[in-house]
Amino acid sequence: MSSVHPSLDLPAGHGAAARMVALPLFALAIFVSAFLLFSVQPLFTKMVLPVLGGTPAVWSVAMVFFQGVLLAGYGYAHLLNRLFDPRRAILVHLAMMAAVFVVALPIALPPGWGRPPAEGEALWLIGLFAASVGLPFFAIAGNGPLLQAWFARTGHRDAADPYFLYGASNLGSFLALLSYPFVIEPLLPLKTQSAVWAGGFAVLGGLITLAGLVLARTVRSEAGSVRTGHAATPVAWADRLTWIGLAAVPSGLLVALTAHLSTDVAAVPLLWVLPLALFLLTFVLAFRDGGAGLHRIMVAVQPLLLVGVIFAMVLSAKVPWPLAAALHVGFFFVATMVCHGELYRRRPAAAHLTEFYVMLSVGGVIGGIFASLAAPVLFSTILEYPILVVAAVLCRPGMGEALARLGWPRIAIGLALLAGLVAAQAASGVTFKALPVIVYLLVICLVAATVLLGREKPLMLLAGALVFFAVSQAPVMPAGTIARERSFFAVHEVQETANGQGRLLVHGVTVHGAERVRHPDGSLIEGRPEPASYYHRGGPFAEAIHAVRAAHGGRPLKVAAIGLGVGSLACYSQPGDAWTFLEIDPVVVRLARDNRLFASLTRCAPDAPVVIGDGRLTLADQAGRFDLIILDAFSSDAIPVHLLTREAFAGYLDKLAPEGALVVHITNRNMDLRPVVAAAAASHGLTGGVRHIVAEGSGIRETLTGTSMVAMAARDARALGPAGQSPDWRPLAVPAGFRGWTDDYSNIIDPIMRRFRQP
Repeated sequence: MSSVHPSLDLPAGHGAAARMVALPLFALAIFVSAFLLFSVQPLFTKMVLPVLGGTPAVWSVAMVFFQGVLLAGYGYAHLLNRLFDPRRAILVHLAMMAAVFVVALPIALPPGWGRPPAEGEALWLIGLFAASVGLPFFAIAGNGPLLQAWFARTGHRDAADPYFLYGASNLGSFLALLSYPFVIEPLLPLKTQSAVWAGGFAVLGGLITLAGLVLARTVRSEAGSVRTGHAATPVAWADRLTWIGLAAVPSGLLVALTAHLSTDVAAVPLLWVLPLALFLLTFVLAFRDGGAGLHRIMVAVQPLLLVGVIFAMVLSAKVPWPLAAALHVGFFFVATMVCHGELYRRRPAAAHLTEFYVMLSVGGVIGGIFASLAAPVLFSTILEYPILVVAAVLCRPGMGEALARLGWPRIAIGLALLAGLVAAQAASGVTFKALPVIVYLLVICLVAATVLLGREKPLMLLAGALVFFAVSQAPVMPAGTIARERSFFAVHEVQETANGQGRLLVHGVTVHGAERVRHPDGSLIEGRPEPASYYHRGGPFAEAIHAVRAAHGGRPLKVAAIGLGVGSLACYSQPGDAWTFLEIDPVVVRLARDNRLFASLTRCAPDAPVVIGDGRLTLADQAGRFDLIILDAFSSDAIPVHLLTREAFAGYLDKLAPEGALVVHITNRNMDLRPVVAAAAASHGLTGGVRHIVAEGSGIRETLTGTSMVAMAARDARALGPAGQSPDWRPLAVPAGFRGWTDDYSNIIDPIMRRFRQP
């Protein structure tokens, strides 16, 4: 048989030998490509944190960007596979990679992108990612589909169905993400990470070159393996839409879950990569032969975890956060396994491989855009998560057929009744949680029973999920909530205490400030409000500010406060003081200045400027130096890591007067941040102490006084005033072996474990 490419028509022995090495070589190239692809995501996102600030929204937008570029890479792979034979396609691809290596590596922040705008952070961030890492990411984004398509033409015994190689791809991605927080980040600074990544890029180019040589030796004729699968049945648009939907739901769930976890703990790569690593692990487990049994198990388990999610969402205040996180992560994993198992079951012939991956990427982009960009505009609360949970139920096998049998008229009637139920609830203002406890629990149990009994009945399962989430997540502000606004950074609620004496600013489980608005007798408070929550007169904040005043002989102070909250700290100002507040979220500023909600800022420091932007960046722009710098950009659980690094402290010292002091709020339920502050202070030769006061009573929502921990640091102990001599202020001490945080390195595992070991 004559060959289409006579120059490649080698002796059979040569082709057989090449086919023997084809599988390990192609698998290795796919593995390395995926490892590089997914290690660059946390690498560059960490690199950009000091530029935009440490918020969950940074990672959400970053994921959308990477999904978009991944789609572009898959589209490029699809076109390359259709327009060129494999030999020419490899040459074109290698030429493109070489050009990217020369012009775009090593990865670094480009000049001119040092400051985000006050508005439009998402678009600015996408532009920054495009200018910095867009080309390298694109260059390797299409490698997975390309290498699988080329392997399908090698004549290897497994070439007819190369989808199993997607497991090698996702295994590389999984190991990259898992190794980043535990190996790469702790051991290598960012510049070294970037250099090593560039070296890996060059190695990948070599592996693809070898794969091309093997392919050239194995391609025998257009009638042979080159044509594998080309006579397959054409793909219908119904199939394409199904692929897109099954890919979109897990992608959206991934973004929504990541935002939830990082909001309540910390905006750091660890909490970003773990859900993504699980997401990729599902591909490894689902895209393989013999996975049908595991798929059936996942389908059976999903309703059980759905019940767990229902309880975790409606009883959020009473469920310990580790248990709630485990339930949410568990449901996410199982639901994603179900979707990806269905994708593998519905995969097309190898001839349509690249198109299949393009559709998967389209779905990923749609899900990511919905959860990270569209939802904050469309919804005032985190509605995208329950919506995606219900969508995951819709992706179960047999659901489409069941809905088709039901018919569009009945579906429309059911949706109309559901909408009427939500509208009636919204009109009445009665929330699900406002029902008597016994009724409330009874409804939950009935829904749970419906879900569990409907495990084998798709419509019954779907109905239970829809009714519950429609009622429990209806757009009705719960009792005591008087305002709600959603920004790029958070969902803010203004809540009143049950006795009507106090008002709180809340995001999730974090209280960002409180203000007493009525006396115990019910009369309105006139004049300057009393600081409340973490800032009450008997707390460490009050002690720290008074100590700094004493160190300056009572003279007026020039103060910079990073973080505004409700403006409680403003009520520690005195005549002659010059206070400046630095706040990243414009919505917080708007709420704090609304006299109908809070009065601290307008009554205590009406002339104090409020600068919008990341505190670390905007502080550097302020004129002169400050006697007191207060770092209060986090409280309770969520922490912007970039504000506690050695480089961040260097910036604070640049703006701190020689005799000035730095006060840092480190209250946290999940992490012991004392070693972090101590290490940052010690790196600059500072002295200081930490004060921890446990509030008495039933909690901040009832007493308006909160447990708080505050650290102080200064160049000279005399700048600490009485606090420097008080035994109540424990000296800042760096534990043996503790490595301080830098912009290149942060490790939240250690602070979490230290907090866990505390009695």
